Amino acid sequence: MLNRKHEKLLILCITEHKENVYRLAYSYVKNKEDALDIVQDAIYKAMTNMDRLKDSEAVKSWFYRIVVNTALDFLRRKKIVHMADHEIIEFHAMGAEDIYSDLDLQRSLDDLPVKYRSVIVLRYFEDMKIEEVADVLGENVNTIKTRLYQALQLLRIKMTVEPTKGEQVK
Repeated sequence: MLNRKHEKLLILCITEHKENVYRLAYSYVKNKEDALDIVQDAIYKAMTNMDRLKDSEAVKSWFYRIVVNTALDFLRRKKIVHMADHEIIEFHAMGAEDIYSDLDLQRSLDDLPVKYRSVIVLRYFEDMKIEEVADVLGENVNTIKTRLYQALQLLRIKMTVEPTKGEQVK
């Protein structure tokens, strides 16, 4: 009975968040086919491991955690780390809201270590609360707060110090 309830909740979560989940996977691999494989693999992992879902209220963060871990596993296997290109995300999001509007920010995000980039993407681009980000990444809330602060500091430094090509330092 409980597994059936979890299954329905998971299917609803996947259906409601399919574009966001795809965009999240894509932001790690920057490739349509790989992102689709990651999403498919994450759905399979979630469906086959539903017995590990302890709190039916946390199905979204539980599933996002599976997507993030699947993407990170993929990157470890491929030894690549990329964030998605603004135009490509917009094209694949099929009319979804533009979330990567600043190319300088995009370049700066690309340069961040994965542990910081993941926190930024989940918190600001996926609009998750700190507690949800901690749950997705399997870290405690204070660690996420610290990483978020450090990531923002790194981004602030990169955005103010590094001029883009052809631009003069002010």
